[in-house]
Amino acid sequence: MSQEKFGALAHVVIVGGGFAGIAAARGLRKAHVRVTLIDRNPYSTFKPLLYQVATGALNAGDINYYLRALRAKQKNLRFVIGELQHVDTENKVIELDDERTMSYDYLVLATGVGAAFFGIPGAEEHTLPMYTSDEAIEVRSRLFGLLDGVDFAERGEPFRVVICGAGPTGVETAGAIAELRNKSFEDIFPGVDRDLFEVCLVDMAPCVLGPFHEDSQKAALEALSARGVKVKLNEAVKKVEENRILIKNNVTGEEKWEDASLIVWSSGVGVPPAVKNWGVPQGARGRIQVDEHLRVPGVDGVFAAGDVAVIGEKGLPQLAQPAKQGGAHIAKVIKNELESGAPLKPFSYFDKGTMAIVGAGSAVAEVRPLKPMSGKFAWLMWNAVHIQQLQSIREMLATTVNLSTKYFIAPHKSDLIMGGEIKRFSKRARDGKVTATKALDVNEIKANLQD
Repeated sequence: MSQEKFGALAHVVIVGGGFAGIAAARGLRKAHVRVTLIDRNPYSTFKPLLYQVATGALNAGDINYYLRALRAKQKNLRFVIGELQHVDTENKVIELDDERTMSYDYLVLATGVGAAFFGIPGAEEHTLPMYTSDEAIEVRSRLFGLLDGVDFAERGEPFRVVICGAGPTGVETAGAIAELRNKSFEDIFPGVDRDLFEVCLVDMAPCVLGPFHEDSQKAALEALSARGVKVKLNEAVKKVEENRILIKNNVTGEEKWEDASLIVWSSGVGVPPAVKNWGVPQGARGRIQVDEHLRVPGVDGVFAAGDVAVIGEKGLPQLAQPAKQGGAHIAKVIKNELESGAPLKPFSYFDKGTMAIVGAGSAVAEVRPLKPMSGKFAWLMWNAVHIQQLQSIREMLATTVNLSTKYFIAPHKSDLIMGGEIKRFSKRARDGKVTATKALDVNEIKANLQD
């Protein structure tokens, strides 16, 4: 294709390399357009498996897809690193964070969302969110760095990990950390007293996994309790300070400070503040309002999909499937407008079901028209479905090998995947700010060495 012919094609700019953005880009692979995909990172992260990175079961690279690889099978696409700052909808020009500008014929906004702290004092400063690869690695480094610091110390105070938010991310993270404590710490942290290592899951709702069926909620709660997770429901986070959290009981009104060595934030998501500068209408919780074809009303050539968009008042679930289906529908609308112009059916989300994992051998799954499932079969289904949704064969193979090693090939080994700087966290622990250990018996060590 000559440069002249290429330049004459309609230009589709897609901002965001997540599920929706990739689906829209791939949907335009055979269209007579040129596609520019923009993201602030050169990779896309499969967020449902972030908790496995945070607990040392997977490498971040196992669930990251190199966005430039899309061009291998799509020659009408180019990738640009950048972050959207402003949209001039009248002149159809966008501005990136380095002041570059780019014109478009069609603009697809699929930036996704990030952690929302809901104005809770200290939450953003003193908690660790887990919505990106870097954040998951930070949780992992902080957790194991703190444990390295308390190892072999003689203290008697609890080491408490608090997870705020009992949605899928919170439930999965709490279950995974509790399993590490139960199965691995005797080998890798012999100085840590497991009885003093607490995993707490806090949520202001009266149940875990709010959007799920009551049977699934009950099964998940039982699985968490069986793993020793302390679940605190009807407890709202009111304030966060370093190494402690203030929670209020919604029933009694009682407020109580809880000490915490590590606080993970999974209480909700929000749109980027920059959306206010994009000149597009915003609906519920600041998400971009779209119509039945995912067009932004009153703005020519602009679409939105995925977590950042909302249809109607409540919108669709902020999950992978609505994002994928939405991105694919936008591609159909653009192709149809450029080629035939025939009327299209409005976007209709096909709910394939929802799942959440609690730990090895335990998950809940709701797949229509079947009844809610829980237990080992649901767990196997969860893993199969999520591995299949990864973007590349490399990711699928790497994730399958690592998870198979952890759960089937060597389930009793404690060879966790590590990396990153942890010394800074260890010093805080040695200074006595986080504790949860028991003294090692010297005779026990000698006996083990003789064996």
